[in-house]
Amino acid sequence: MITRTSSAPWALSHRIRVSGGEVAADVFGEGPPVVLVHGAPSWSYLWRGVVPSLARNHTVYVWDLPGFGDSQLAPGVWPSIELQARTLAELVDHWGLSEPGLVGHDIGGGIVMRAHLIEQVPTRGLALLDAAVLGPWNTPFTEHQQRYPEAYRTMPENVFADVIDKRLRSACHRRMSDEVAEAYLSQWSGQLGQNRWIDQVVSVSFDDTREAVAKLDQVTAPTLVLWGEQDQWLNTTTGDRLAAAIPGAQRENIAAAGHFVAEDNPNDTADALLRFFGQRPTAT
Repeated sequence: MITRTSSAPWALSHRIRVSGGEVAADVFGEGPPVVLVHGAPSWSYLWRGVVPSLARNHTVYVWDLPGFGDSQLAPGVWPSIELQARTLAELVDHWGLSEPGLVGHDIGGGIVMRAHLIEQVPTRGLALLDAAVLGPWNTPFTEHQQRYPEAYRTMPENVFADVIDKRLRSACHRRMSDEVAEAYLSQWSGQLGQNRWIDQVVSVSFDDTREAVAKLDQVTAPTLVLWGEQDQWLNTTTGDRLAAAIPGAQRENIAAAGHFVAEDNPNDTADALLRFFGQRPTAT
């Protein structure tokens, strides 16, 4: 079990048993339901600046993917996008939601699309933020780790920590404070955290989104494709291609934001989501 060392004032109070382990989750606000799905290598902490605005007129469901944050994988289970999409379907059923809004960032975008198109999770609207859906979407750093996972597993802990610290900070356009960086990095600390990082890296494959990509032209739910204007991990042209592949998709960029768009510019990110979901009828 991972014990995060950060003192960041963000913690999820609920624990839900799912087929792949145990999920840390929480619910905020009241109104039409919206489920937020983070990506890698973050956790639900990413949404802390977005939740207060959304929760003023939505019921906001937040969770840590199994293998991330305070969620735990069952023994022998790997944190693939396929597993995460199935987990999202289980959570939507657990919460009793009929047509929630679904928001996915990074691989969370691939998870949301697989959950909707393959797991048949109904939705009143899809918001895809700097989303890993269209392949190839692995960065060169991720591909290198996937080719040499044992080299990274056996790397001295202090060296590994320096490598991923620098990598994590590159996800933001604005300077990330040491306190915020520690909140993200704490889940990957020590040998256990180092193995956990590599587990999620080697488990992520475009093969898990390929089936969903083949069905993008069948999407009928209103869709917003939102991108950080200075994303150095997935270029804004990736967002353009994704929006073009989904019938009727809206396309917006967020200024002064990198790949971690909700970290760099939570206010504008929340405003874009509020405008988008504010147009949609409620369903619970």
